[in-house]
Amino acid sequence: MNIQTAIPPTIDLATVKSRQQAAWGTGDYARIGTTLQIVGEMLCEAVDLRSNQRVLDVAAGNGNATLAAARRFAEVVSTDYVRALLERGRERADAERLPVMFQEADAEALPFPDASFDVVLSTFGVMFTPNQQLAANELIRVCRPGGKIGLANWTPASFIGQLFKTLGKYVPPAPGAKSPALWGDKAHLDALFGPQGTVAATSRNFMFRYKSPRHWVEMFRTYYGPVMKAFAAIDAKAQHALETDIYALIDKFDTAKDGTFVVPGEYLEVVITKRS
Repeated sequence: MNIQTAIPPTIDLATVKSRQQAAWGTGDYARIGTTLQIVGEMLCEAVDLRSNQRVLDVAAGNGNATLAAARRFAEVVSTDYVRALLERGRERADAERLPVMFQEADAEALPFPDASFDVVLSTFGVMFTPNQQLAANELIRVCRPGGKIGLANWTPASFIGQLFKTLGKYVPPAPGAKSPALWGDKAHLDALFGPQGTVAATSRNFMFRYKSPRHWVEMFRTYYGPVMKAFAAIDAKAQHALETDIYALIDKFDTAKDGTFVVPGEYLEVVITKRS
């Protein structure tokens, strides 16, 4: 495989990855992640998952795509580089009596042989890797020829894409680092995977449903690592300004008229078929 993996030397990828790992390990992402379960179910349908297939869930978080695949009687390996999230996924699998193998793994260096899975999945996970091309290469490498890679990625213009843009105003990303939301742009995915696979993408909405805008803010400030870290990194005055900006963002997207919180979160449902 001859795909360019070099990135500008000004980016300290090890530091970026370490900070990301700490962010996702902060709080309790599973409290947020569990609400996204329907995305994993839909993704398994999008890749036309079969019961006789071997499936890898990459950057699995607390296991939404993992559980969806296991419910379809596939042989599933669930991976993440945050051990606590894998444990939450294991708890869920045990509760449903689903046979799943859980393994700590870095999406940029997957510990599996070439072509060892029929289907590779990732829901709002691999998109956050610092070295995007290297991560894409790994997904392709472990997928068998003719196999499928299924992804769910927030789009740049989506509510979550704009949330990360808002956070970046107060806690700037590492110089030269690429936005995770690029994974929600088909042209970018064509560049990442095009030489090795055929990319099909469909725009979908996940509906965030919470008790109120304040409830959403409280949940994300308490449990969602990137938001927690952003607030913790700035002083009280900046925290107030960030909260104000977040509420303004919510006002832009919230469709509820009854005081509750109903926000469409656009994401790209992606199916990549690896060339034989």
